[in-house]
Amino acid sequence: MTALDRTCPVAVVGTGTMGQGIAQVALIAGHPVRLYDALPGRAEQAASAIAGRLDRLVEKGRLSAEAREAAHARLTPAASLADLAGCGLVVEAVLERLDVKQGLFRELEDIVGEDCLLATNTSSLSVTAIAGGLKRPGRFVGLHFFNPAPLLPLVEVVSGFATDEAAATRAYETAGAWGKRPVRCADTPGFIVNRVARPFYAEALRIHEERAADPATIDAVLRACGGFKMGPFELTDLIGQDVNEAVTRSVWESFFQDAKFTPSLAQRRLVESGRLGRKSGQGWFDYAEGAQQHGPRLEEPAAAPAEVGMHGDFGPAEMLEGLFKAAGITVRRGTSERPFLSLPEGGVLVPAGGTMAGGHGDAVQFDLALDYEAATLIALAPSRTAAPATLRAATGLFQAAGKQVTVIGDIPGMIVARTVAMLFDFALDALDKGVASAQDIDTAMRLGVNYPLGPLEWGERIGLERVHDLLSLMHETQPTGRYAPSVGLRRRVQAQEETVTP
Repeated sequence: MTALDRTCPVAVVGTGTMGQGIAQVALIAGHPVRLYDALPGRAEQAASAIAGRLDRLVEKGRLSAEAREAAHARLTPAASLADLAGCGLVVEAVLERLDVKQGLFRELEDIVGEDCLLATNTSSLSVTAIAGGLKRPGRFVGLHFFNPAPLLPLVEVVSGFATDEAAATRAYETAGAWGKRPVRCADTPGFIVNRVARPFYAEALRIHEERAADPATIDAVLRACGGFKMGPFELTDLIGQDVNEAVTRSVWESFFQDAKFTPSLAQRRLVESGRLGRKSGQGWFDYAEGAQQHGPRLEEPAAAPAEVGMHGDFGPAEMLEGLFKAAGITVRRGTSERPFLSLPEGGVLVPAGGTMAGGHGDAVQFDLALDYEAATLIALAPSRTAAPATLRAATGLFQAAGKQVTVIGDIPGMIVARTVAMLFDFALDALDKGVASAQDIDTAMRLGVNYPLGPLEWGERIGLERVHDLLSLMHETQPTGRYAPSVGLRRRVQAQEETVTP
């Protein structure tokens, strides 16, 4: 066990929200904590705010009065950086500017002992670059906590190019000793979470820009059908549109403006207009008192067909057969290899793929669900040539199975299917490029952004070939590189085909 001993002082430089949260975590774990801020009086104010939060924990029964008093005694505002001498770990949570962080750590290097770990809580800057000017960059790591730090369990432990393994291990085990769930990752733009999560926001914004669905409907489908706790529009309103857009832009620029990370013009305009989300009172949604709450556009009740034909392998949608039968609908299995549901009116119902429903004639596509039995809302997308009777029959079919139905525009991949496919491919690319292990990637996405499944597990559940086909078809119609399957995905699908082929 190489975790920092609890008797060893921990310093936190920067006393904003994140700095206070990290200090509280270290304090509760039993360390003496020294707070420093360059602005006079800020460290004292932060210490008082932390003490107030400890008082509230006692009121809620989450901390004993004795533990609170002991924590109060261990918390010390520092008048200068020189007061941090003797600390075993210094965590920086100051302004997200490379020159500011570099200057701070150069000063600290001459103050603290040689065995002191130096750590940055940056979410968007290069750990390697921050440490680049240090005499001993081997002891420098990233410790990326998530806001609010006392509540969220995830900590990304980031190794820069020059970080010693012993330093990364000590940081990892210290975070674990503090009750956190650390994950290891390499120094890549966005680390794990902010790199892999980009499609969750980007695809929703693209769907909105394509005028296929409004923000409230997109959010509802991703929640009620995809199983996400929050939709991307309400989530970015909570984070702050300026903050989310800045992270997106930073990752995009760090990847040399790779098309896969392209920011959204719609979000840029929202930021330029000052509509930053909850903190400004308006973002994608209006948060003024008494403002109308928008929900998805739902279809009126429709009659369900008495019988449908179910052809081919539906993969994750196979459970629909049981749901339709339980609703009293006769399901006859067909012999076609292509998955589709034939309707008595002559049209077909097909699972979301990389093409539009229009490629299937008189057809309606239905979106991917995390769990079709648990899903309460299903999105349908009719082709331009779909007969009204076909859409009514498709609507009634899912309504009979206990689902609400919303109709969106005919776009490749619909909402959930394309989002999950992109998340999986981003996660797979991160795995193949050595950013983190498969377990740490999935853990980071579940704990850091509360996804219902890790994207790698989710993609395996759907099937590599299905994800590959969806992205390949989207890439054919939009050959910018945004939807091109990663090399790792193509390689794995090819290996599967070679295994099957005699």
